[in-house]
Amino acid sequence: GSCNSGHMGCSIFFDPKNANVLCCHLRKVDGEGSSYFMDDANVPSLLSLPYLGFIDKAAGTYQRTRAKVLSPSNPFFFNGTAGQGVGGPHVGFNAIWPMSIIMRALTALEGDDGDREIMDCLDMLKASSNGSGFLHESFDSNNVSEFTRSWFSWVNGLFGELIIQLLNERPWLVLAASITPQ
Repeated sequence: GSCNSGHMGCSIFFDPKNANVLCCHLRKVDGEGSSYFMDDANVPSLLSLPYLGFIDKAAGTYQRTRAKVLSPSNPFFFNGTAGQGVGGPHVGFNAIWPMSIIMRALTALEGDDGDREIMDCLDMLKASSNGSGFLHESFDSNNVSEFTRSWFSWVNGLFGELIIQLLNERPWLVLAASITPQ
């Protein structure tokens, strides 16, 4: 089957933590009723589905999936004093990948809540650079001076894409009030 219809299809998922039945995207299913919900910071990921063109970011199924990805329901979601975001098994626990923070900003909804979420993401990204001016592969959720890869071109390029998208769609978030885009 294809990625769209098999691996990332909408699934009925019973969430035992709050006794709800959700329709969301699952990462792994076994065909016998068991599933394992998780997401990794790399792209492709569940968080990046709208970015990749699989689903509209406002779709209810995606919003439920996104909420689970960005919560303790995801074993690779880390929330610390230095930031919150998704990591993965590659560099250890509590290591947030700025790539996931960028994907969070790229998939934020329209309106004031989305604008606030994007600004929070931009603040975390700036802080995670630890004054270097560059984004790293990952940083410790409690200490931005603990990071992997001082230069990670993929995430820095993705950050550039985010800024260009914001300039085109929400210039008020990245331009000074006295500057008008052309």
